[in-house]
Amino acid sequence: MSYLKGLLTSCLVLASVMSWSKAVPISIDKTKVKPPEETVKEPPQNVDTGLHYDRYLREVIDFLEKDQHFREKLHNTDMEDIKLGKLAKELDFVSHHVRTKLDELKRQEVSRLRTLIKAKQDIEGGNDIAVDHQALLKQFEYLNHMNPHTFEIEDLDRLIKSATKDLENYDKERHEEFKRYEMMKEHERQEHLKTLDEEGRRKEEESYEDMKKKHADHPKVNHPGSKDQLKEVWEETDGLDPEDFDPKTFFNLHDTNGDGFFDEQELEALFTKELEKIYDPTNEEDDMVEVEEERLRMREHVMNEVDTNKDRLVSLDEFLVATKKKEFLEPDSWETLEQDQAYTEEGMREFEEQLARQEEDLNLKAADLLKQREDLERQQEQLNAQKVELQQAVEHMGRLKTQQVPPPPETQLEGNAVPESLGHEQPPGHQDIPLEQQQQQHDVPQNLGQEHQNIPQENQPLPPGHNSPPHDSPQMHLDHNNVP
Repeated sequence: MSYLKGLLTSCLVLASVMSWSKAVPISIDKTKVKPPEETVKEPPQNVDTGLHYDRYLREVIDFLEKDQHFREKLHNTDMEDIKLGKLAKELDFVSHHVRTKLDELKRQEVSRLRTLIKAKQDIEGGNDIAVDHQALLKQFEYLNHMNPHTFEIEDLDRLIKSATKDLENYDKERHEEFKRYEMMKEHERQEHLKTLDEEGRRKEEESYEDMKKKHADHPKVNHPGSKDQLKEVWEETDGLDPEDFDPKTFFNLHDTNGDGFFDEQELEALFTKELEKIYDPTNEEDDMVEVEEERLRMREHVMNEVDTNKDRLVSLDEFLVATKKKEFLEPDSWETLEQDQAYTEEGMREFEEQLARQEEDLNLKAADLLKQREDLERQQEQLNAQKVELQQAVEHMGRLKTQQVPPPPETQLEGNAVPESLGHEQPPGHQDIPLEQQQQQHDVPQNLGQEHQNIPQENQPLPPGHNSPPHDSPQMHLDHNNVP
């Protein structure tokens, strides 16, 4: 049970996630989980392991704990057998209610993963891209995605192994992240120096060295986990006489959740006094980002020395054994971060080369984007020019259409009527007639009507210059030249 408890904790809050209702100390000799002897305090429930499947992991273990058969098997299972997946085979014997709940939890988790995957794909590639959920789910090794409906032995086995691997890699990732932070800080400092003149660089370097000296000027730091370090906590935090220091009493005082173990969070809390000697948030020379890295280094050191069965927890027995070792009574001095630099010169050179490559890639991408922008602007200009040409062509065709409208047909006279405009508007091609001649033309003789009545009928000869009207024409057109 201790191993699963440690499995469900992260580097920051390792013991808070998995909490059994009973204490389960580990025997050093047999490495067997023994039945609990007394009820312990309830731990906080609102913590996170740091794993992306934290909730799923906690809920699965919580329900497995409720099954009496599984709990009894766990009490008699070797820790190495748990790591190898032998405990997972006991899943076939848990109650129907627990299995049903585990099936439901798995379905919910698969649905959650699919939703997250699709959202990621939509953001990166657009909604028009089909998402292959089965292919993408392969990256999640903590469950069997090929069977999204029922929780099987393989699911428990995968969950235990994945959590073990992920938690073991968690510290390593934090160290790498801190190392990149330190190298980037130095890189930016060097780049800033390049922007200064010789006098400015000299002053900046002097200020930098002065701040380093101030940071290193702090009280002696006790070796983490040593008697001197724990006695200082006993005296300053617990308010007890250092001469009365008792390891067992100290363990019980700082086992804050009362489960019989020092988890990694409880261990890190013991180093607060030592860290306050090195880092002060009010001091400009103290980088508070380094505090957590220093805390992590201290905790890892103690775990390596005390956690003999490597279950990421320190039992009372393990702690008492460690207090009898020479390293506890006469420890070596502890090197802080300023004495033990996080990166090497070679690592810094590689980091600089990587930054240079990244900068080059970014410049190429920026140049490509600029070229694409220029191409788009040229295309837009061409489109705008074509639009103007098209508008001009439409306007020109409209003007041509207006000019080419044919004149209205000749006005036809009905009976003996003479249009009023006859003497005022001339058809195209006619010459202007003098005003006197126009007056003579308008002075039509009174017997014009009689002469019209004497117009020859069909087949009768017409006066010279007259054309024959059509046979079917019901009336004649009056020609100015035919008016006597």
